[in-house]
Amino acid sequence: MAAKKRSTATSSGAGTSPGSSLVKWATRAVIAFVVYLACSALDRIKDRWYVFTPEGLHALAQAAVRAHPGDINAIIPYIVSNLTAEYSPAVVALNTNASEWVLNNAGGAMGAMYIIHASITEYLIVFGTPLGTEGHTGMHTADDYFNILVGEQWAFDPPKLEREVYPPGSVHHLPRGHVKQYKMHEGCFALEYARGWIPLMLPFGLADVFSSTLDYWSFYHTVRITARENIRNFLIGKI
Repeated sequence: MAAKKRSTATSSGAGTSPGSSLVKWATRAVIAFVVYLACSALDRIKDRWYVFTPEGLHALAQAAVRAHPGDINAIIPYIVSNLTAEYSPAVVALNTNASEWVLNNAGGAMGAMYIIHASITEYLIVFGTPLGTEGHTGMHTADDYFNILVGEQWAFDPPKLEREVYPPGSVHHLPRGHVKQYKMHEGCFALEYARGWIPLMLPFGLADVFSSTLDYWSFYHTVRITARENIRNFLIGKI
């Protein structure tokens, strides 16, 4: 019996030789390097999949503010109708159901959002709250553009110790990889446009469901609408 145990131990030790461990780690390193190269290549060409432009959306937001100053209930249909008139459904899928508002908690801030467009490289939403909120912007793999429609947004970007103020018609650009504190005053709503790798932003937008709010109903609707719009766009070739 003792001899059998020694034999088993010897064969186990032989199975985990330093040479085999080295091969495993070398294989993992090669795989990681290949993944890195693939991600770098995709990052360099992601611009070809963008449909919207920050300048075009800012101009549209400004036009909506001029047409309906202070009236978010009129501004949203104005924006959606102009988007559907400008962009063919064969190029980009837009969600025109403006009743699909979902509560969202992220970075300590809370509001509601209406998802107009969602794809792998772009999203376009209206986000805001009549009550006011503030929190952390999060660090993202996409550039984020907040076009203020009504109300006012403030931001704090250390080491600058003065607040940034964004009134209606202005745009607050958060560059990829940058972070700030921000505050949306009572009645503030914005047209938010992000361009970059959108799926990597989702953990920030959904983490509070599991760590604090336990609002699985809003989580369900967020995932349902986001997945539906991504599929609609993927089916017409919009990544």
